Amino acid sequence: MNRQEFEAWERRIDERARLLWEEAGRPDEGAASFRDRAQELLGIEENPHAARHPADERDPEGEPIEAIENQGEFPTLTDQGEEPTYPHREDAPDWKD
Repeated sequence: MNRQEFEAWERRIDERARLLWEEAGRPDEGAASFRDRAQELLGIEENPHAARHPADERDPEGEPIEAIENQGEFPTLTDQGEEPTYPHREDAPDWKD
């Protein structure tokens, strides 16, 4: 998008925001408060097929079965503090006196 296209896009957003503001009864916040809604509406109108999933494409695959099978192997918040989180040697002396 070059500068002219961007400026034209911004003008369309401002015009739509002003129309939405007038339709809403000209609230005190002004037309600028309607810019986000105007931008979204213009985006949908100018590119209506952007968010559609083509019917001939397959749905994306879900999680691999290994990820589901291994879920129990990862610690949860309730597991914190139950065992040391650092590596240790099996033959290390126990200093808990």
